[in-house]
Amino acid sequence: MLYYLFEYFDKTLDLPGTGVFQYITFRSALAFMLSLLLSTIYGKRIINFLRRQQVGETVRELGLAGQNEKAGTPTMGGLIIIFATLLPVLLFARLHNIYIVLLIVTTLWMGTIGFVDDYIKIFKKDKQGLKGIFKVIGQVGLGIIVGAVLYFNPAVTVRTDTGRTDVFKSANTTVVLPAPVEEKSTATTIPFVKNNEFDYAEVLSFMGDGYEKWAWLIFIPVVIFIITAVSNGANLTDGIDGLAAGTSAISVLALGIFTFVSGNIIFSNYLNIMYIPNSGEMTVFISAFVGALIGFLWYNSYPASVFMGDTGSLTIGGIIAVLAIAVRKEILIVLFCGIFLAESASVVIQVFYFKYTKKRFGEGRRIFLMAPLHHHYQKKGYHESKIVTRFWIVAVMLAILSIITLKLR
Repeated sequence: MLYYLFEYFDKTLDLPGTGVFQYITFRSALAFMLSLLLSTIYGKRIINFLRRQQVGETVRELGLAGQNEKAGTPTMGGLIIIFATLLPVLLFARLHNIYIVLLIVTTLWMGTIGFVDDYIKIFKKDKQGLKGIFKVIGQVGLGIIVGAVLYFNPAVTVRTDTGRTDVFKSANTTVVLPAPVEEKSTATTIPFVKNNEFDYAEVLSFMGDGYEKWAWLIFIPVVIFIITAVSNGANLTDGIDGLAAGTSAISVLALGIFTFVSGNIIFSNYLNIMYIPNSGEMTVFISAFVGALIGFLWYNSYPASVFMGDTGSLTIGGIIAVLAIAVRKEILIVLFCGIFLAESASVVIQVFYFKYTKKRFGEGRRIFLMAPLHHHYQKKGYHESKIVTRFWIVAVMLAILSIITLKLR
């Protein structure tokens, strides 16, 4: 909203200094600072409100050290993250940008699913919360919306080299530049590969001429799968104080770099990566989101004063997934969301191996002492703050590895 106000001041009234709001970097810095202040200052008020409403965590008995001490700790703290993200975005972002609209819808959509799940657990005294089928329906619904918008909306394009050149002549010089064109595309980026673009439409090339128009049959299911997988991965990671918020902030910072360079024609040309018009505006959203996550850590770090609940974890996963898809870096999710992947894989492996051994030997056996993975290390006797710190270090390493794929091919 302030963006449009200052745009009016600049273009209509020509007030000095108001043009600075046209710069994404300036608005991103403001969004980060405001979200950080909101989450730290007003976060305490939200926590006190949750405590007055007796929105406390019900702890399942898992035999973990310090587990009973967490009983009664306020949950639904994801409301802090949502509030501290959306307010700066509404103030500083260009709200007519299709990517910003998608991210706002994602935040509210996944936040609502998580909120309903937490509400059922707390107020209906049902530890299972929202039935899994309804969570999946919600995630699939969002996937269909995001996939359809990214595929069909004319504002979602990439700029590609047409193979032609434009010649610009002046009195003393002649400049020859590539003649790019903005077009609809389902191309994505493959890391560590020199010609690193893959078009989902190519999967349907066996259909003959005109197969490109059916690319949505591949693209939308891929979007659904990624949103469902990443949001559930974030949900599984949210098991000990500061783990999900910290690792998510690191992942989103890496995505912020991808978003900024992909939305900047100069940097994308220098790095020889896909230029995605209008995507740079997502940097404002990312800055607000990171500020909210860091501010939330003020209260969520060990010993936690509040838990994010599914209200936060499902929202975080949904946002990360949509950001990665929008900036055409969804294949890199296995790197910069490596912690989410490890946590999810540990659960899948544990369940599969238990069922397999029970069928074959008559009793179920386990590979991990407990799944998800962070509980395995708790069972081994590691303090949860040490586990979180080491997971953060691994997340930083994975984020750096993700970033260097910009040039390492």
